[in-house]
Amino acid sequence: MNARIGVTVLGSTGSIGVSTLDVLGRHADRFRVVALTAHRDVEGLFQQCLRHEPDYAVMVDLDAAERLRDRLRSAGRPVETLAGAAGLERVATVPEAAYVMAAIVGAAGLLPTLAAARAGKRVLLANKEALVMAGPLFMAAAREHDAELLPIDSEHNAVFQCLPPDRAIKGLDAAGVRRILLTGSGGPFRATPLAQLTDVTPDQACAHPNWRMGRKISVDSATMMNKGLEVIEAHWLFAAPPERIEVVVHPQSVIHSMVEYEDGSVLAQLGNPDMRTPIAHALAWPGRLMSGSVFLDFARLGPLEFHAPDLARFPGLRLAFATLATGGTAPTILNAANEVAVQAFLDRRIRFTAIAAVVEWTLERVSPRGVDTLATILADDALARAVAGEWIAARASEGR
Repeated sequence: MNARIGVTVLGSTGSIGVSTLDVLGRHADRFRVVALTAHRDVEGLFQQCLRHEPDYAVMVDLDAAERLRDRLRSAGRPVETLAGAAGLERVATVPEAAYVMAAIVGAAGLLPTLAAARAGKRVLLANKEALVMAGPLFMAAAREHDAELLPIDSEHNAVFQCLPPDRAIKGLDAAGVRRILLTGSGGPFRATPLAQLTDVTPDQACAHPNWRMGRKISVDSATMMNKGLEVIEAHWLFAAPPERIEVVVHPQSVIHSMVEYEDGSVLAQLGNPDMRTPIAHALAWPGRLMSGSVFLDFARLGPLEFHAPDLARFPGLRLAFATLATGGTAPTILNAANEVAVQAFLDRRIRFTAIAAVVEWTLERVSPRGVDTLATILADDALARAVAGEWIAARASEGR
């Protein structure tokens, strides 16, 4: 019997992490959990440790790490408990784990995900911000250290499946591709009158019609900023020029993305909206395994719709394309400002429609630089967060 493949799950208590553990649990004969990480959800990570028996557990929050350590000790579980960013980077590189699921949301996932690439792991990339913030550095690290980079976002995983296996991340021309079409549902406000968006609540923004996601990603879906970030990610993953990446609104979330070839053929990847499908694909690639997701019933599927995105309704998409054209640290600035703005909206400090305003205001005031070092990226990320915070502090009291 072959040895089981070790897997580290970065961000195991989030929606992607939970789905990953579900798939791993279905195939315990093939995989074993080496490490689990969370920010401060002690109870969630404790229960996962009891269920999956990892070698390592990491809490980013130092106090939470101490509480988890005490609980595991009391439960008689020999799990090495680590803390902070250093703990994340360590478990991303331990030799026991050949695969690393990078599922930490936001900029916080950049450093451990980059560490996994530099360690030559198979990186299951659900953290799109790693490529948005540091695309050229990240891709160079993956090439230099022979890391396998497999996309987990349903859209990029769909594109990956629709490209020839040996050409998947080596450029469109080599594969005879004319364009990539990323689909997006349009979120819960696709048809809401624009005048009503001002009064949208966080709970309404997080009520996605098709997908179950964390609150930050749900808000990004409602603004379609997530699709803008995915455009930037697709640019780096597939060496795709911006003009050959198109976004299509597809409310049913059945077609996860498409690839159009030079001969007029269009290949699409279909499936129910369940993240276990792309997770299982990346774990088993180039093979296949059961994910636990429900199979499509085409007789009951109904019509599938496609629309061009309304950039007046979704200004974040316009801003993302603009930063990709600008290059350098412009996407880093975009992402940082958006993270700050989304959190302010979730905290009810600003209105839903102010999210894009914060991002655009920050982009106008922080000048992008060339992406030459990680230090440059982190410095511009921090500056953009400070500038976005200034906008919010100045206007939050006005309810704008």
